[in-house]
Amino acid sequence: MTNRSREQLLFPGCKGRRVEAEFSGGNVTSDGGVLLVRQADLLLGLTASIARLLEDPRRQASCEHTVLSMLRQRVYGLAVGYEDLNDHDALRWDLAWQTAVERDKPAASSPTLCRLENRARRESAVAMHQVLVNQFISSLPAPPTELILDFDATDDPVHGNQEGRFFHGYYDHYCFLPLYVTCRDQLLAAYLRPSNIDGAKHAWAILALLVKRLRQEWPQARIIFRGDSGFCRWRMLAWCDRHAVGYIVGLAKNERINEMAAPLIDRARKRCDATGRKQRLFGNLRYGAHTWERPRRVIARIEHTTQGSNPRYVVTNLPGNSRHLYERIYCARGEMENRIKEQLQLFSDRTSAHRWWPNQFRLLLSALAYTLLEAIRRLGLKGTELARAQVATIRLKLLKIGAVIVRNTRRVRFRLASAHPYQHLFWLVAARLKPG
Repeated sequence: MTNRSREQLLFPGCKGRRVEAEFSGGNVTSDGGVLLVRQADLLLGLTASIARLLEDPRRQASCEHTVLSMLRQRVYGLAVGYEDLNDHDALRWDLAWQTAVERDKPAASSPTLCRLENRARRESAVAMHQVLVNQFISSLPAPPTELILDFDATDDPVHGNQEGRFFHGYYDHYCFLPLYVTCRDQLLAAYLRPSNIDGAKHAWAILALLVKRLRQEWPQARIIFRGDSGFCRWRMLAWCDRHAVGYIVGLAKNERINEMAAPLIDRARKRCDATGRKQRLFGNLRYGAHTWERPRRVIARIEHTTQGSNPRYVVTNLPGNSRHLYERIYCARGEMENRIKEQLQLFSDRTSAHRWWPNQFRLLLSALAYTLLEAIRRLGLKGTELARAQVATIRLKLLKIGAVIVRNTRRVRFRLASAHPYQHLFWLVAARLKPG
């Protein structure tokens, strides 16, 4: 490639001045905010914990890149907006990235990172999930009285011949069907599944493992399982009843339950006809499908407008007012949708490896990137205008900062853009995330 660093480019003038450009600015990065990601990681000890658990069969005397530095390079890259392995062929020369992964030489190339991913096995996924759960436990300053575990699944489209890909009739394309579990905006599980299964497949086993681990730490905490109607399976509800786990789960409409709710539906219709305004009523039913071992409490939320009736049903074993349980507890499940959107903002859908476990590894890399950015939001941005910002907004406003980097034998200096509009937040987050 021709070196044109000293050649000038001329652009149309501005206010009587010549506009010139040349590639001679020195070591400049557009990712000055990667320092915040690194600081969050050092505070949590996240990648260091995982690197200790990952198998490394390489001959160590011949290895230039440690598992820790490669793991950090990949996770930080997703956090800052680089979805592909190929991106690292250029990033590896950036002094900002070398500093972030604690190197003074070029970071790992895309083939090296690819080999890291392809070493992934089932044991890698188990170890990474254990770290995610332990990280959540250590993040709570005091024993909680209540923990609500949100379960949800989403489609992950695939466009090749990956292992485990199947066509899904509802989504109308070939995809995976990953299962996510969150609690208090923190991610506890990112479990890759094929799409030719029931949407609740393995959710029961994951719930049991999480309940066991959380009760080891907090035996007195009330644990609640929350999900949409795709997770309403009587065996799971029966397990919750036997193990004193609360649940509040959507229930699909059917003719029988609509008949049971008919008096409420008729009352809402009459009130709407009389007032011309939307009516919303709540009631309790005792309903049991033929496959259930016994009837259970079902909250009926009946809504009638001039467009007609729109009933919704939720099955629960929680005590309390039906309206409160529906509006304050069940409807809060909508935040889970935002958490899944944030996984996509961190490229969780880049499951393009051929083999199954490398794709599960990639899904968890996005989960780790989310954990770091969620820590920046929860710890560093608390009480600020970005306290509820999504991770893509945090990336744009705090991580994508231009900087000139000067590195010598004594220091690495990041000269961040003077015109950056969120300097006050950057200072605040850096101070709040300072280890020790």
